[in-house]
Amino acid sequence: MELQGGIEMVLSKVTGNFYATAKKAYIPSTFDEQVCTGLIGTEMPGSIIKEDCEPFEYVVKETGEEITLSHRWVYVTEDAVKPKQENYRAERNVLANSDVFSKNGILESVE
Repeated sequence: MELQGGIEMVLSKVTGNFYATAKKAYIPSTFDEQVCTGLIGTEMPGSIIKEDCEPFEYVVKETGEEITLSHRWVYVTEDAVKPKQENYRAERNVLANSDVFSKNGILESVE
């Protein structure tokens, strides 16, 4: 089944112009085509995120250009996204203890 996120504007590295796109991910499903068609427009909690993978060749359908990609787009539930966001916030709020750094440029042991 193909999942598609909302529209987003992306700046082209080649032309410098914005273009509209949407992230897509594919997940296995037990649904037949009729059920999948009926689900069009249904919103699911979660996100489509970029995940690193082994490099692979991909042909751009619109241009026929063959490119090498080393990422793929995958669907993750909200539960899978939240812990990463919380960890990121926690790491941003870390403060260094300035007492462990030299104040005169000379290495001194701290006891």
